[in-house]
Amino acid sequence: MRWRRGAPGWPVVLTSGSAPVVRVRPLRSSDARAWAEVRARNAAWLIPWDATPPPGSPPRGASFVELARRMRRQARRGTTLPFAIEVDGVFAGQVTVNNVVRGSAQFASIGYWIDRNVAGRGVMPRSVAMVIDHCFREVGLHRIEIAVRPENSNSLRVVEKLGITEVGYARRFLHIDGDWRDHRIFAVTKEEVPLGMLRRFEEGGL
Repeated sequence: MRWRRGAPGWPVVLTSGSAPVVRVRPLRSSDARAWAEVRARNAAWLIPWDATPPPGSPPRGASFVELARRMRRQARRGTTLPFAIEVDGVFAGQVTVNNVVRGSAQFASIGYWIDRNVAGRGVMPRSVAMVIDHCFREVGLHRIEIAVRPENSNSLRVVEKLGITEVGYARRFLHIDGDWRDHRIFAVTKEEVPLGMLRRFEEGGL
């Protein structure tokens, strides 16, 4: 898949770290095999946190390639920024900027998942930090929100390590793993990280 330049700040490749080297770049159709292998190997670890179609919705039947193409169209319109995460050159997960709102809001939400084999090495908070910095500096956004299920201790550790403030609690917020689930809401604005989220993470958070 070749990404055509479209919305501000897209496409882009972001790199950080030396051991391991963390690279965040556009998700590609050619990631299909690696994506399927990582998802299958981590199924039991990831499925409890996966979004699911609510009752009455059409069943999901799209292939990964079709999903990647749909995300490419959304990225050209600037409504979604779908990133793959690589660790030392190997596909390891995703960070996706969703629901980009322009106008007077300049807002978006971020979702993420990671291969359990590389969890606990700072890969996910580093990836999310790079993406937040890019959204503030190049995409032109002002506020980023992250919604996490209260039971998802691994995802909660990401926002904790980045020092992102909890701003609310949304009951039955998203349909996850077969039912409507409560979520804790975290948010950060550009003014809160004048030197960048990645720098704050590297210096130990708040």
